[in-house]
Amino acid sequence: MGERSVTNGTTTREIVQKLWGLCNLLRDDGITYTDYVTELTFLLFLKMLAETGHEDRLPDGYRWAGLARRQGLDQLEHYRQLLLDLGNPAKSNDPLVLAIFVDAQTKLRKPTNLKALTDAIDRLDWFSAREEGLGGMYEGLLEKNAAEKKSGAGQYFTPRPLIDAIVRLVKPQPGEVIQDPAAGTGGFLVAADRLIKDQTGDLYQLNPLDAQFQRTGAFVGLELVPDTHRLCLMNLMLHGIEGGVASGDTLGPDGELLGRADVVLSNPPFGTKKGGGRPTRSDFSVTADTSNKQLAFVEHIVRTLRPGGRAAVVLPDNVLFEDNTGRRLRTWMLDLCNIHTILRLPTGIFYAQGVKTNVVFLTRGSSDKGSTKGVWVYDMRANMNSFGKTRILTLADFAPFEAAFGPDPYGKTPRSDEGELGRFRYFTRQQIAERGDNLDIAWLRDTSEDPEDELRDAEELAAAISGHLRTALEEIEAYSEELAG
Repeated sequence: MGERSVTNGTTTREIVQKLWGLCNLLRDDGITYTDYVTELTFLLFLKMLAETGHEDRLPDGYRWAGLARRQGLDQLEHYRQLLLDLGNPAKSNDPLVLAIFVDAQTKLRKPTNLKALTDAIDRLDWFSAREEGLGGMYEGLLEKNAAEKKSGAGQYFTPRPLIDAIVRLVKPQPGEVIQDPAAGTGGFLVAADRLIKDQTGDLYQLNPLDAQFQRTGAFVGLELVPDTHRLCLMNLMLHGIEGGVASGDTLGPDGELLGRADVVLSNPPFGTKKGGGRPTRSDFSVTADTSNKQLAFVEHIVRTLRPGGRAAVVLPDNVLFEDNTGRRLRTWMLDLCNIHTILRLPTGIFYAQGVKTNVVFLTRGSSDKGSTKGVWVYDMRANMNSFGKTRILTLADFAPFEAAFGPDPYGKTPRSDEGELGRFRYFTRQQIAERGDNLDIAWLRDTSEDPEDELRDAEELAAAISGHLRTALEEIEAYSEELAG
């Protein structure tokens, strides 16, 4: 998110802080943080169309000025009707407008609160916001929401420094189809778009057809949660990307319609499907009988990649060591793909405490056997300082790993095994087979304290305990499933 000063000194951070401060006005109206961001999405969408000269996408009578000038109950009733009508195909015919406002309804009950929001939005320094990029401002709001433990939004928000590091290593290129089957608020797709625009002079170096593909066809994905999908569409739109991410279930028939991809970047949801449900994909074989969502997402990612396509996916430790279905999946992957690099991430970088995760980098092979000859593992977890509110994760924290990974996005840069005392090591396919295809590989003696030992805030402690209990319950359910199977 940019923070440079423009014109009168207003920065994106300051604008975000002003917008976020308005949430305090709404607490007495029963508005949660996530409700507030959704509410802001509706209002900011209308205002931004006005600011960017694109109000022709809206039907007459449903535009910002007509809403903002109203007062009292008249304004609130007009706003409620506006939300209903903009999501109604009989009243609105713009696909993006319909997608953002489908099933939209306001949580605001007091006319004074709506007036406070519209007045505050009108008073923002919109010249500076446009200069810095409206997308950066909106990303800042999403990050604020995810950082609030009470909102629960952190469950689908991947830290931006981690996203940026992954995208820099995978190096998406113009003309490639880039997919996120668990799109969340669109962070991976936005970062990939930003990198490509930086390489192509904001797409102006591309011919018109290729530039149009980047705006409307390069980025695809699915998001299951309707409100999150709404935020994703808004985020993509403000970064010049339209279409591509639909509302649907990747582990159902919707996932089969995503098509093939050159690049997959994703942080799939952890846990099991509600009610113990299994994937309903006709093309699944390895994970067809498991309710473990992340295992099923991995099968999707491998199947959706074109031969030679590359992926980077955030996965919890259990995917790397789980037996039965987990082991069958890993053996299948090791045969079909070149799993060339695994990054063991430090704890504390996700808002849910206690979650231990990795980034798995792979390339889909062109043959059915023997794709993986060996795996490089970088341990960024052992003997690392705790990340959290007092020590924020930054892109610079990934610099040593980026240097070890090398410039080749397929992991083919010559590398050096640093030995038992180093952070970067190589394990042959034979060594992995001797471990039962267990890829949860650690060798450093970790003398650092558990980051959770440093927690003092009561809410953080409660979140950590809750996270451990959820993880334990999910593992018990998955184990019971395997026994029953």
